[in-house]
Amino acid sequence: MLVSAKQQAMILPLKRPGEDPTAEAASGLQSAALQALRDNVQTQASQASAQVQDSATRQATQQVSAATAISDKVDEAFAKTRVQLQTVGSPAFAETSSAMAQFKDYMSKTPEQRLRDSILKEMGITEKEYAAMPPEKQLAVGEEIAQRMQDKSAMAQMEKDQQSEKNPAQSTVLATL
Repeated sequence: MLVSAKQQAMILPLKRPGEDPTAEAASGLQSAALQALRDNVQTQASQASAQVQDSATRQATQQVSAATAISDKVDEAFAKTRVQLQTVGSPAFAETSSAMAQFKDYMSKTPEQRLRDSILKEMGITEKEYAAMPPEKQLAVGEEIAQRMQDKSAMAQMEKDQQSEKNPAQSTVLATL
């Protein structure tokens, strides 16, 4: 079979998809553009991450400074209070010693004296006012105090009796003590 040369020139051999130079160039440009886009996104992501870290670090630093300032103020207040308590002439010491004196005074009294003072207080009379009263009025107040003391002791005895009736075993144990 004879084939003419003219016909052979017209029949072009089929090209494979990878052999087309324009397609290869377009593919190369596309992959380069995709790579540049990926690099850009990674750069932006790392910058955003760095900004978030910086923001978190700044916020943590501010919180630590605030906590330190508060701690310093607490320490300062504690030191001032300690110095005031150690100083004998300070108002805090005077209040403490006054309360201590009142407590010691109260504890040095007998139960009857405490009861008498509480009754005077209920009546709205101070010890100084009682001492300043005329003798007749002191006698009347004294009788009132005696009556109230008897009433209170009778009430206490009734409560004690009721307790012993409720729990006789406990009263026998208490009696043996």
